[in-house]
Amino acid sequence: MSTPAGKLKTGSQYALIVLLLAFVLGTGLAQDIEREGYFEVRSASTELVSNGLMDDVHLLDARLQLVLSSEALAALENGVTLIIELQLQVIRTRRFFVDDVEAELEVRYELEYSPVTQRYIVRNVNSGDQDSFATLYSALNSLGRVQGLPVIDDALLDADSEYRVRLRAMLNTERYPAALRVLFFWRGQWQLQSEWFEWSLEH
Repeated sequence: MSTPAGKLKTGSQYALIVLLLAFVLGTGLAQDIEREGYFEVRSASTELVSNGLMDDVHLLDARLQLVLSSEALAALENGVTLIIELQLQVIRTRRFFVDDVEAELEVRYELEYSPVTQRYIVRNVNSGDQDSFATLYSALNSLGRVQGLPVIDDALLDADSEYRVRLRAMLNTERYPAALRVLFFWRGQWQLQSEWFEWSLEH
């Protein structure tokens, strides 16, 4: 039975509850937490491409550095599905008014560990595509390479206006139960979010 996009399996929720209770109660798991995670957009750019079959489309290439904190890593290895989200905004620059967000795009990926196969699974929630990797490093490295992601049709943009694009990556905890989100708020190692990376959109 498949799991609806953006929702966690009941087993994942149970594993997360057990794990976080261990943290709160100060068990041995909490004593092992040392590594702080961080997300960073290293580079990003868009290219206007036409294949003759559709309107010209701006495609995104980006390189991300995704490092999980000890808490997120422990949750992953205990059966919790992590949701990594890319957020894109296309902003129209206006001289005498506040800049306007013309378009927004969110791309969500699920990262999970299968103890049966001992492989890490990366699933694109938007498209349904998925792949598996032998190591966490290779899974995160794959997530950190964004190539040819459609952002916006050029026909939707005003030819006389100037635009810029910005991108950030984050560990999305909003899909978890409300009680757990409260715990996340107080656990700094779950607040994994990069700064906005911004560049001009050529069109």
